[in-house]
Amino acid sequence: MKSGATEVTPRLAEVEADVQGLVEAHMETLLGVRFLASEYGTGPVHGGWIDSLGLDENGAPVVVEYKRGTDAGVINQGLFYLAWLMDHRAEFEYLVRDRLGGTAASQVLWSGPRLICIAGDFTRYDVHAVREHRRSIDLVRYRFFGKDLLGLETVASVSAATQVAGRARRQAVPRVAVGIQGAPTVELANAVDEALLGLGFGVNRVERKQYRAYQRLRNFACVCPPQRSKLLVYLKVDPKEVGLVPGFTRDVSGLGHHGTGDLEVQLRTPRDVERAQDLFRASYAAA
Repeated sequence: MKSGATEVTPRLAEVEADVQGLVEAHMETLLGVRFLASEYGTGPVHGGWIDSLGLDENGAPVVVEYKRGTDAGVINQGLFYLAWLMDHRAEFEYLVRDRLGGTAASQVLWSGPRLICIAGDFTRYDVHAVREHRRSIDLVRYRFFGKDLLGLETVASVSAATQVAGRARRQAVPRVAVGIQGAPTVELANAVDEALLGLGFGVNRVERKQYRAYQRLRNFACVCPPQRSKLLVYLKVDPKEVGLVPGFTRDVSGLGHHGTGDLEVQLRTPRDVERAQDLFRASYAAA
């Protein structure tokens, strides 16, 4: 009697364009990046073509470069294009305005441009190299399964903010208002910061005026500035898959709010932070 199970052998793409085409068609789902342009020309002087341009969930410009197999040049090539992008901000903002509108163009996060390199594999020298650059770089390994299934795995992820500040990404959150029940809101914010950064490999923190985002390849948590009596955290967890608790968790899908995520978690005490740990882990795992 047949079991019905079929082994699917992972494979590399036949050509680089197969990877690029699939990623560009589903860029927001796969990378958390809104697609802007493919094979974007950098002009006759620079003489290059950026594989993909995009804008991530926090408004940061993103350069995506692809290689079919292992290619030590992909990182330097991507950094070359990232440098061009930083020198042509007005051109990029015009592209954003044309594709996504004026609001998105006015909120581009130039302090955090990103390079995402997607390749068949990377060497240990590649992983070491990205840690030496003061740029936000993600190395992502791909594999095809069957005819049209694509798997992505983050090999290394480095934040420019982490590089500039050294080990200060775990620095104390600036002191703000004091919460209820004698628990300083800053202590809650510090506890959440420590919990989210400590979830696992490759967690980066991105500062925006309206919120603080925690991301792997994509955002998995956004923390808003403390209110008088609570701290709001938005997670990439399906509200329909958790038991909502009034005053603690809320379904905000379809409701406007800063940051990303459909599940709102309301934190008022250190005990609430402990209660939210499983939700934090679920969101991290889904990112």
